[in-house]
Amino acid sequence: MASLKDIRTKIDSTKNTQQITRAMKMVSAAKLRRAQHNIVNLRPYAQGILSVIADIASTHRLEHPLLSITLDPKKVLIVVLTSDRGLCGAFNTSACKTAERYYRENKANLEKLDFIFVGKKATDYFKRRKITAIENIQNLAKDISYTLAANVAEKLIEFYRHGEYDEVRIVYNEFKSAISQSVVVEKLLPVDVSRVSTLAKEGVEFSKDMIFEPSPEIIIDQLLDKHFAIQVYRCMSESVASEHGARMTSMENATKNAGEMIKTYTLTYNKLRQASITTELIEITSGAEALKA
Repeated sequence: MASLKDIRTKIDSTKNTQQITRAMKMVSAAKLRRAQHNIVNLRPYAQGILSVIADIASTHRLEHPLLSITLDPKKVLIVVLTSDRGLCGAFNTSACKTAERYYRENKANLEKLDFIFVGKKATDYFKRRKITAIENIQNLAKDISYTLAANVAEKLIEFYRHGEYDEVRIVYNEFKSAISQSVVVEKLLPVDVSRVSTLAKEGVEFSKDMIFEPSPEIIIDQLLDKHFAIQVYRCMSESVASEHGARMTSMENATKNAGEMIKTYTLTYNKLRQASITTELIEITSGAEALKA
């Protein structure tokens, strides 16, 4: 049985851990507010650009390499978004397992299946499974910016246009709330606009007699580049917001668990201390009685 000193040490150690987890929760909560504000403002803009592309493309029957759907892709590139740090529950494991499951299920049917890992946790996870990526990107939560997303998007578009891959997919955690994130496997390329035309849903189309300056082809080309960079940035922002939400929830649970452990240790400590005091009193009483005799 542990001594009173050992239990006292455990109580102090658990209290120190509780202070750390409480501080980490507060830091994640502050970062989450900024990340959530960013993603809430970004979603309508990203959806709006895609809707305009879909409306112009459907009205003028335009074709573009980034809009050409490949019915049976044979070369696929998967981008996996995770964090560089842990202590955020199942945030990283869920994304990695989803990507691994897609890899196991489709590897045999594809000629080429490669990865780009964003986040140290994805790199470490797949390294243990002998799977390497063509590129590793780290410090996403610290360095996230539109410039970073645009650079990644440019690389992906070049891969696709040069025929190195028929399809580009991204695996990330979509932010729902501070306590809820869901893993999403989203196809980035080719861009599917068949179900996003808002005007088509309302029974309205851009007039074919409308004069565009510059031409619809140039507009579509420029909007697609902008759209793709925005979509990559949105996915990165979703992942960062989900990371902070998952870490905040995880640290809150850790703080509560530490409190329960402190209560348990304190109760055990008090019982042992009371037993020790009782034993000493019995010994003193017994000694006094012996002297009287």
